[in-house]
Amino acid sequence: EVQLVESGGGLVQAGGSLRLSCEASGFPFDDYAIGWFRQAPGKEREGVSCINNSDRKTDYRDSVKGRFTVSSDSVKNTVYLQMISLMPEDTAVYYCALTPYCHLMRWGPIHSWGQGTQVTVSS
Repeated sequence: EVQLVESGGGLVQAGGSLRLSCEASGFPFDDYAIGWFRQAPGKEREGVSCINNSDRKTDYRDSVKGRFTVSSDSVKNTVYLQMISLMPEDTAVYYCALTPYCHLMRWGPIHSWGQGTQVTVSS
């Protein structure tokens, strides 16, 4: 059974940092990509970043480039999203998702979603 479990969310002041984790199980980790998405109240879910575990290639949406860094640990089967210089507009529930591939912020079919972790950035 595929499982994705996010953690690391919380309340932080503008300019602060958080590191989200997505612990994965139930599939061959290095054969897939993990995408990070977020959904703010009243808004549609949007893609934030993605990493292909096979070659560690990464993608980011323009608004987070230079502030967010996605990385992957094949030993721990965990993907991380390091977020710095956080802004109030980054406030959302963050989800990780399993997909066969991602490229230029386009994803293959999403096979599974995590439960989400809340990130709140105060001004």
